[in-house]
Formats: sequence, structure tokens, C-alpha cells
Amino acid sequence: MKSIPQKQKAQIQGVALEYVKSGAGAPPIILVNGSGGPIEGWYKVYAELETLSTVFAYNRPGIGGSESSKFPQSGDVIVATLRELLAAVGLIPPYLLVGHSLGGLYVNLYARQFPHEVAGAVFLDAAAPGDEVLQNNYQTPLQSILNKISGLFKSSKDTHAEVQFVHETVKQIRDTEPFPDIPLVVISGGKGIPRMLMTEKARQIRAENQKALAALSSRGEHVIAAQSGHFPQFAEPELVVNTIRQMLERL
Repeated sequence: MKSIPQKQKAQIQGVALEYVKSGAGAPPIILVNGSGGPIEGWYKVYAELETLSTVFAYNRPGIGGSESSKFPQSGDVIVATLRELLAAVGLIPPYLLVGHSLGGLYVNLYARQFPHEVAGAVFLDAAAPGDEVLQNNYQTPLQSILNKISGLFKSSKDTHAEVQFVHETVKQIRDTEPFPDIPLVVISGGKGIPRMLMTEKARQIRAENQKALAALSSRGEHVIAAQSGHFPQFAEPELVVNTIRQMLERL
């Protein structure tokens, strides 16, 4: 595994959150994980990124060594926590936000709520607000079974977990300001999600939603990572690093 810096912790609203920070330069690159994704999920790109600028990644509450949150983890809470954490570790905006999967919703919301703090954004096979309908209306039989099984193991400790508040997060995105006209790149996995986990109709809808993400800004670009599924940072790390490098050059 490529090197990830030693993790540190900061107390934010009484909760100890793990983070890593290294490199030098501006704008800082802020890596925002997908659902349940730990800092280590960036291991294939982190070492290269820290040669380009300051890089920051963190574990949201309940992930890795971060303590569980005392508050329901809807998007506005997650964005507020991230802003406070970035300030606590001495990172000054504007930022280049990079969001994978569910992390894309938080980047989306952050950019809308605090446009002057965001220099640009990169979405990595990111969730789009329109994807929410897929969960309820276009599940395959296998996906439905897996969701029911996972539900059996949820306990009261999960009541604040971010996955419980996706609908609220999507509503917050739709109720706030439009996405700012900033440099934006959307990288979508060309292989998509396995057919056993997503119907063909759902795949079509999600593909359109990826295009819609790129259209959020007049400076948006849509890139298909032909060899990637849901994790371009694993399958095509060079593409991800080069995209961020080019974004930094634009900024």
C-alpha cells in the first residue's frame, strides 16, 4: 500500500475526528470519502497529490478511529463539521473539493452553501441528487435482498449515521442556492455498477444524472473512466491525479 501520513485527531463539537494533512501549496485539496469510506480509500492517489498541493482527508464520525457523532448526520451537519475541522487544522479557503460516491452530495452542498470557499470541484462517480429515486424504484431482486439483510443488523447506534439522512441531504441541496459557476470535472466509471445490483433502467437514469452533474457549471466537464467501475481512484488512479493536476493548473 502506498503511504498515507500518520493520522492525527481533532476535537470538533466534542467528537474526536481522524484526519491526515500533508504537502504544501494552495488551493488545498480536500478529499471527501464515500459512505463508510476511510482515509485509506485514497491510498493510490494520495502520495502523488501531496506533491501537487496541500492535501487533506478525514474520517467522518463513526468511520475508522473517528468517534460516533452526537448529532444526526444530515448534509448540513456534515458540511458544518468539515468546515470547522478545516479551520481547526489551519487550512484556509478556497478549497479544491474532491468527492467520491456519497461524498459527492456533501461537496455539492458545500459548494452551494459556501461558494466563496470553493475554488473548484471534482466528482468521482459521485452520487447525484436524482439518484435517490433509484434506491426505491429500480432495485434488482438481489439488491433488495441485500438491503433487507443489512437492515437486520442495524441497531440504535446507527440512528445518527449519514445513510439514514440521504433524503434530507438531497432536500437541503435542492432548497439552497444554485451550484456556483466554478471549474468542475465529473469522472464517471465507464463500467458502471454490476448489473446484478442495478437494473438497466437504473443504469440509464444514473448515466443521465452524471451528465447533469457536469452541467451544474458552465465550466463543467464530463470524463468517462473507461476502465473503472464505482472507484476510479482505485482502477485509474493516474486519471484521477492528472485531472486534479489539470484542475490546479486552471485555478
